[in-house]
Amino acid sequence: MTVPTPLAIAVDFGGTKVEAALVDTDGRLIDGSRHRRPTGRNATVADLEASVGGVVRDAIAALPADAELVGAGIGCAGPIDRDAGLVSPLNVPHWRDYPLRDFVQSVVNEAGLDLRVTLEMDGVAITLAEHWVGAAQGVDNVMGMVVSTGIGGGLIVGGRVITGPTGNAGHIGHVEVGELVGEDTFGNPSALEAIASGPHTVAWARHQGFTGSTGEDLAAAYAAGDEIAHRAIARTGEAVGRAIASATALLDLELVAIGGGFSQSTPDLFDHMRRVIADHYFPYVRKVRIVPSALSSEGPLIGAAALIHRSHLLP
Repeated sequence: MTVPTPLAIAVDFGGTKVEAALVDTDGRLIDGSRHRRPTGRNATVADLEASVGGVVRDAIAALPADAELVGAGIGCAGPIDRDAGLVSPLNVPHWRDYPLRDFVQSVVNEAGLDLRVTLEMDGVAITLAEHWVGAAQGVDNVMGMVVSTGIGGGLIVGGRVITGPTGNAGHIGHVEVGELVGEDTFGNPSALEAIASGPHTVAWARHQGFTGSTGEDLAAAYAAGDEIAHRAIARTGEAVGRAIASATALLDLELVAIGGGFSQSTPDLFDHMRRVIADHYFPYVRKVRIVPSALSSEGPLIGAAALIHRSHLLP
């Protein structure tokens, strides 16, 4: 008798989009199971539920005949309330203490499935993915980061995921990075995310006279040698580098793996981060390696699946 292939439903919810896919025990996405719908600052609760429910149903419908579902993992932009299954993603203002875990559970149940649904911050998911099949394989003191519409992070220390009592440990986007000041979106313009996320980097550049409006515009201007774009990337790299230096000083990290759309704007962004680390006064901070994600755009979904397939690493 053939044993069915165990698959996890992976859900990645962020400030721009939500995606879902089916992922196997080797961290591979099943062909034809990946689906995406928009989220965003202006989306209503009904809009967001339609998007999340739509991608989950589409992923379930793609289940191969020789496979079975063993759970559903959700990685969501923070902050979250892990025990209660609530989410309050800062870039999606219509969701405050929204019961995302219960909503996905209801969609799964409506499909006639009896599955466990697990919710963690998206930074935790991406860190698990890098540790499992990405750039942090074999390294047990790791921070994963997402630099995109927002900035998130997650931690593995001593080979175990650190989530904290509420699930928000590793939320590096909201550490403060000294005298640099960004947009006052969250009531704290000194937070890393207010300075160094894609939209906030573009906003700073526009204040300096840049005429583009997106991270893609800024990346293109950088490649073309635009002076403002170069200063914007250098500033963002310095801010992220400072945050990594502080996290490394606190946790004695060995490696930081960074994904997310804006992190790919130019490889030079990483050079600016590494320069901050190289100039640090502590040798144990200077040892940390900063590397790009090895998982491209699939990382967050692989990480959401890891909440099921690699659950033994979670608290």
